[in-house]
Amino acid sequence: MRLPWLRPVEPLAPPTHEDLIRLVALGDEAAFAELYDAVAPRVFGLVRRVVRDPSQSQEVTQEVFLDVWTQAARFDADRGKAMAWILVIAHRRAVDRVRASQASRDRDLRQGIKEYQESYDDVADTVETTLEAERVHRALETLTVPQQEAIRLAYYGGYTHQEVAQLLNIPVGTAKTRIRDGMIRLQDRLGVA
Repeated sequence: MRLPWLRPVEPLAPPTHEDLIRLVALGDEAAFAELYDAVAPRVFGLVRRVVRDPSQSQEVTQEVFLDVWTQAARFDADRGKAMAWILVIAHRRAVDRVRASQASRDRDLRQGIKEYQESYDDVADTVETTLEAERVHRALETLTVPQQEAIRLAYYGGYTHQEVAQLLNIPVGTAKTRIRDGMIRLQDRLGVA
């Protein structure tokens, strides 16, 4: 027998993505979990196609769902579907990650090139300095012994003319003359104008 006041209960339709977003905006964790289960595979698929790296894709997917949780109140159903809104967030996050990764690689490459050039320049400078030092040493050997002594003390020892004169036990004028004459001969030998 059928009672007239009892009607058959129609099953409730499952909530739409839009319904779930509205509940997430109110802080409903169960709705968030249901939304996550419903859309995470599509979000991860989109992110994976853009980012390509599986572990980075997982990180970006987590960031997308964090954005969905924190920005759910911004969703406007009049402007589009919830799935489209979520996928736009996912695409932006994925592109940002690719750009950040590329910028990091570019920075690393520039730094590597700079370090290589600096090490190359250091080697080149060292070789050039060594060759020049050998050239000067050979030119010094062509001077008289008194000129060599005076120049070595003044330029390699860092002594003043007065100190050179005291060390060699000669008058200051003589020390200056030996240094000046020796330098003129060195300039001639080395071809310095």
